[in-house]
Amino acid sequence: MFQWSDEQEMVRQAVRDFVDREIRPHRDELEFGDLPPYDLLRKLFATFGMDAMQRESFKRRIERERAVEAGESVEAQDAEAGRGGSADAIAFTMIPIIELCRVCPGMVTAMGVSMGLTASAIMSKGTIAQKERWALDLLTMEKVGSWAITEPNSGSDAFGAMTSTARIDGDEFVLNGSKTFITNGPHADTIVFICKLDEGNPPEERRIVQFVLDAGMDGLEQSKPLRKMGIHSSPTGQLFLTDVRVGADRLLGESLDAYSGKSGKDASKATFSMERAGVAAMALGIVDRCLELSLDYARDRVQFGQPIGQFQLIQLKLATMEVARINLQNLVFRHIEMTAAGVPMSYAEASAAKLYAARAATEVALEAVQLFGGNGYMAEYEVEQLARDAKVLQIYAGTDEIQISAVARSLLAQG
Repeated sequence: MFQWSDEQEMVRQAVRDFVDREIRPHRDELEFGDLPPYDLLRKLFATFGMDAMQRESFKRRIERERAVEAGESVEAQDAEAGRGGSADAIAFTMIPIIELCRVCPGMVTAMGVSMGLTASAIMSKGTIAQKERWALDLLTMEKVGSWAITEPNSGSDAFGAMTSTARIDGDEFVLNGSKTFITNGPHADTIVFICKLDEGNPPEERRIVQFVLDAGMDGLEQSKPLRKMGIHSSPTGQLFLTDVRVGADRLLGESLDAYSGKSGKDASKATFSMERAGVAAMALGIVDRCLELSLDYARDRVQFGQPIGQFQLIQLKLATMEVARINLQNLVFRHIEMTAAGVPMSYAEASAAKLYAARAATEVALEAVQLFGGNGYMAEYEVEQLARDAKVLQIYAGTDEIQISAVARSLLAQG
């Protein structure tokens, strides 16, 4: 894939028109008025039939899994499952991400964590009953999900410094701990809570396990939205668990046998890879809009008797933005083709893509502010918001420093 098809371009324009009509008018409310993004996202899903497509895809997957359990032949389904779907279908899932990020990148974060990270954790590790109980509502955005791994003192050492625990008490588990910087945390209906199984062994030897929680459970407290630098359209909060009692039906997989060795950690890392690969599409939306705004400003803004676009230093900024846009678009195309071919992106490659995309988006957004000068520092100009929003791409889903380490370790391990 080297360019968008005519049909994809038509879909992209339709999504852009929807965003301009239904979401852009609420930009200030999302940015300054603490308007939760979920109803707007549900309207997007309904308008383009994304909820119906998710229901149909979910139905086919469950039917196949039931057939496997019954010992029926599923060779045709297995052949299809080996691929990730058609390139067109995958492209259509990426286009809304790109277009939303041109206006409110935080909305993509909220959507991605709910129907991406949270639902994917359940779909990859859960039983059929658990998928039917929780995943479908998340995939259709009928319910809001959170994927809770980060803790106040863990940061980049998410597993090693994790202190949240699950303790076995008869037929139940007792959960304790706190999580922070949790996307959708204040409004989540469904929470995938990641912690260590306390079997009386030292913390460094404990297995990583995952539970599904519902809002309102005894002992579970969800904080109000935290104030932060950017992506205000994505509510972020804290979670506090005090002696939350759950049965095995809330343990993903419903058996501790599913968490032997490093399987719990590997499942979480697989979710990280998916999240990191998606950052390229987010970055593309930010860069595309920053370039568009910068080009308009460079043509219209007159200084020293001529449009500033005539100055070579401004041309350098514009050309650098275009190079970043092309590179990010090619990363998105690669992701689409690999997914369609059923070839998962390695952890190292996902880290490399995330590292480049996050840096490119931040650098382009800051250069757009610089090109706008004093106006770029004012909140009424979009580049101010996009610069604040872009910065988080270098922090969440693993900092730049963690991505560098992941790529370098992979290189050193070769040969």
